[in-house]
Amino acid sequence: MTAASSAAYPVGVVSAHSSRAFVLIGLLVAACIPATVAPSASSSPAALASASTQPVQPSASPEPSLAPASEAPPASVAPVESAIPPAAGSSPSPSTATGSAAACSGSDRNRTFFEDAAAAVSWTVYCAVLPAGWFVDSGRYRGSGGGWVEIAYKGPGGARFELQEGAFCPSSDGCVPPGSDAGDAQFGGEKGTLVALDSGDWAVVVDRGEPISWLVVGTGLNQSTVERFAGALAIVGG
Repeated sequence: MTAASSAAYPVGVVSAHSSRAFVLIGLLVAACIPATVAPSASSSPAALASASTQPVQPSASPEPSLAPASEAPPASVAPVESAIPPAAGSSPSPSTATGSAAACSGSDRNRTFFEDAAAAVSWTVYCAVLPAGWFVDSGRYRGSGGGWVEIAYKGPGGARFELQEGAFCPSSDGCVPPGSDAGDAQFGGEKGTLVALDSGDWAVVVDRGEPISWLVVGTGLNQSTVERFAGALAIVGG
């Protein structure tokens, strides 16, 4: 082989020395290129956006809210007027009471109402003694200004029997509904006046127009029933 042919290499053929040189150069170049790190899933824009919009879940036992302390209630004042409690409306029942209102129709709470009313006024208080099927509908009394008692009973078919006593009427007509006198009638142990009302109902009044008077009005009841109920009125404490 000639000197010219031994100094040249065919195309595509690399000598062992050249190959080692290229490897060394490649390593040096790779060392100069800064390394890159693949972004983690937690640092990607989508993950950051998702993390920033997650709602905060409340704790299982939240802190109790603190309300401002309320002021102390004012001292109680004895009422001048008292009413039968709503729960007291009940049908006549066998009385277990032994007080002054034992004969009164209704519950023991109704009878206590009459006892309290009688103790608050200086005049005679009456209560109704009614057959089965009648209920206390409402009632109240006032001890001052002469005092008064008002109570209403509700019966079969919407009938009513209302009793008013004491200084309940400032008018000379005794607050009797319009009508005409129809003779005498008993009011408990007293003699009263029977009034045939223009409405077709009946009433019995005692001492009409006086500072202290008594009145019963029956609605939806015939004359004999009103007279019977009025005559059966019992004196509380009598």
